[in-house]
Amino acid sequence: MWVDPNLNDFYSRVSRIEKSHAKGYGFEAAGTLGRKASNRSGLRVLKLAKPLVLALAVGIGLKGVIHYYVGAQTYESRVSALAAGQGFDPVGAWLMHADPATLWVSGQMQSLLPR
Repeated sequence: MWVDPNLNDFYSRVSRIEKSHAKGYGFEAAGTLGRKASNRSGLRVLKLAKPLVLALAVGIGLKGVIHYYVGAQTYESRVSALAAGQGFDPVGAWLMHADPATLWVSGQMQSLLPR
């Protein structure tokens, strides 16, 4: 029986690749979308960080807008009343307290939209 020498070469290459895969080596070209764990760990952190940063920015912006529209005294009295409540009300008061970022957003709105 006649055997193609290229076929023997092919099977030896496949055997080497299978052995390498068994050892955990990969064959991914640079710049392709692969399954390497090292690339995924950084992406996983970014995928989690982006929505958290967006939610934080929206929350601070919303607090700043509320602070601007109701005024500083009314805002603080409402947060104080919330802190005196029961259950989750003190948690809400802690979240809604006027932090420096909230005051900055409110001040920027005051300079752009004076009453």
